[in-house]
Amino acid sequence: MSRENPPPLPLSYAVDTRTNRLGQVMDLHAGRVQLRPPQGGVEWDCPPEHTRPASEAEALRARVARLNAVSRWGV
Repeated sequence: MSRENPPPLPLSYAVDTRTNRLGQVMDLHAGRVQLRPPQGGVEWDCPPEHTRPASEAEALRARVARLNAVSRWGV
């Protein structure tokens, strides 16, 4: 990963550009970014070069989805 495009920070939101899927960054492990859907669920691995930071609107949508999941199911 180049200096201009550092890997995303844990607990931030990022988009997997291969699938356009939004996820919360859980960890950086073995050269991969581990992302989890905002509502909870199974994590998936993504190469760092295929991630981009979530926009403000995307991050807000993810935070709302997460809060809704917590209030409904205690995720």
